[in-house]
Amino acid sequence: MKFNPVTTNTWVPLTIQDESEPLLNIVSAENEFVTDEDGNVWIDAISSWWTMIYGHRHPRLISALQNQLQTLDHVMLAGNIHESAENLAKSLLELTNFDFKKVFYSDNGSNAIEIALKLSIQYYQNHPDFKARSEFIVFSNSYHGDSIGAMNVSGKNYFNRIFSELRFPTKEFPAPNCMNCPWGKQPTNCDTECLADLELSIKQNEYAGIVIEPLVFGANGMLFYDKKVLTKLRDLATSTDTLLIFDEVFTGMGKLGEPFAYQKAEVVPDLLILAKGLTGGMLPLATTLVSDFIYKQFLSKDPYKSFFHAHTMTGNALACSVGYTSVSMLQEFGLTKVRELEKKLNLYAISFQKKMGTSVENVRVMGGIFAFEWKEPVAHDEYLNPIGKQIKNSLRNFHILLRPLGRTIYITPPYTISDPSLEKIFLALETTLLGFLEPEKD
Repeated sequence: MKFNPVTTNTWVPLTIQDESEPLLNIVSAENEFVTDEDGNVWIDAISSWWTMIYGHRHPRLISALQNQLQTLDHVMLAGNIHESAENLAKSLLELTNFDFKKVFYSDNGSNAIEIALKLSIQYYQNHPDFKARSEFIVFSNSYHGDSIGAMNVSGKNYFNRIFSELRFPTKEFPAPNCMNCPWGKQPTNCDTECLADLELSIKQNEYAGIVIEPLVFGANGMLFYDKKVLTKLRDLATSTDTLLIFDEVFTGMGKLGEPFAYQKAEVVPDLLILAKGLTGGMLPLATTLVSDFIYKQFLSKDPYKSFFHAHTMTGNALACSVGYTSVSMLQEFGLTKVRELEKKLNLYAISFQKKMGTSVENVRVMGGIFAFEWKEPVAHDEYLNPIGKQIKNSLRNFHILLRPLGRTIYITPPYTISDPSLEKIFLALETTLLGFLEPEKD
């Protein structure tokens, strides 16, 4: 049956509702491929929103799910514990070399961010040496989710502009952007000039936390920046007793070639957010990892110092079992696959840049991410830039699934993608984009 946003019973997210464009009716998936109702096979070149890091329906993840179903499906975690939750929590803490003390479960990245914000605010209320704090430092090109709290610590943009009246106090600063530095600096001569205003503000005010996506601002354009920015933020946070919160919903679980981006940057935050690839994309699960010094302020017999926050499906046994297996796979072969993929993407990037010339900008690779901007006569950088939709629709002719961020086109394939599929993606991209260029006049 053919569907469009109007005829389907489902409200399809991030899709113009009054639109006749047909929806793909996906009926099956395996590895980097999904198959529609007509039997067409598509390459999932963005891992279904960056989640299917081992491809679809990996046998080990399926086995973990089936085995867990034999004993326990779900039990509320309030007042209980189960082996799957404990195994995953321990494996995550080990993967961080015990930079953190506790793992707080939720079911998606927005919820995990909300937990970090609430923990931060209550930390200062519980701590005998601090006054209450509730304002956060945020960045203009950041995106942390669509729930109210997560939206508030994102930059003011097209995702949340309609709900500006719901925002709680935050202080927004321009996001670091080492691809197009406003100061004309390079990483070799940068002195983090982009943080000068932030530094002045944090020394004059008391903030509850700094919330940032480490090394890559994802949904707002795949913007890369140098790790010295995070080093500076760590120093400022420490010197002002401000909590540093890293949102690794996107960059965690090996995306940049290390288990977590903070390890690649060699900067340890106070709270760490994980989701998406945590279960290899198979089931919804998220975590907020909490540092020991924060946890100690909740370790009390006083019930009013307890953290009263929970979700019905917190620590779901099925999701935790799959998550534990996903972490094991990351350690066994996932990181190796990402590093191999990065080498391949770098080679493709060189060839791609030569073929496309000045029609593209900022061709870049980090870990399992390849991205660039399509150069337009009139700059229009927002997510709703129509060129993104045009490119997405043109790539459908090659059975490639991409979802550009406006004029930013990116690939985040499964770490395990086959060489033929990767080659097909780049061939389709080059053919499509060259077709968009006007023919040269004699």
